[in-house]
Amino acid sequence: MKLIVGLGNPDDKYKNTFHNLGFMSVDRVAEKFGVTFNKNKCRALIAEHRIGGEKIIIAKPLTYMNLSGESVRELLSFYKIPTKDMMVIYDDYDLYKGIIRIRESGSAGTHNGMRNIIQETGATDFPRVRIGFKPKEETQIPLINLVLSGIKEQDKPVFDKAISVACDCAVDFASGKKLQDIMQSYNGKTE
Repeated sequence: MKLIVGLGNPDDKYKNTFHNLGFMSVDRVAEKFGVTFNKNKCRALIAEHRIGGEKIIIAKPLTYMNLSGESVRELLSFYKIPTKDMMVIYDDYDLYKGIIRIRESGSAGTHNGMRNIIQETGATDFPRVRIGFKPKEETQIPLINLVLSGIKEQDKPVFDKAISVACDCAVDFASGKKLQDIMQSYNGKTE
């Protein structure tokens, strides 16, 4: 069994913000698999799919970004999934916009949602897909405001491509492709 988690905030006002790049990515995964988020379990919206008999759980935690780990911990426990079989997709200010970075483990960096997942699960040994959104030009907007700001119209093609790449990473992961191969295929993808 595999768990694919996209991080974000559930309210409509956050729908098109950088902080919801994870939600947008797992929406694309569900769309690609032809499934819908039709269950509410462990404080998350859930879609389920099967690949060759293996169940794939796609989740969008409803606990808001900074408490994502509470839902993730409950999902791992409920479905009895080891952390190495979970992939988390999220936005990352430490990477320039549109850049994709896949890691098999590591720290949370500056991301509060990831920090909470690590704190709640006690684990860092799970694959993650980071979608960069740092502007290339200097900005005076504080990070807390930037993550919740809307994606500009002119940047939508860049992020649409990044979301597609993140989706492909998750689909490959769910299909059993080795993480090293996924990293080699997609790391550093950009506009």
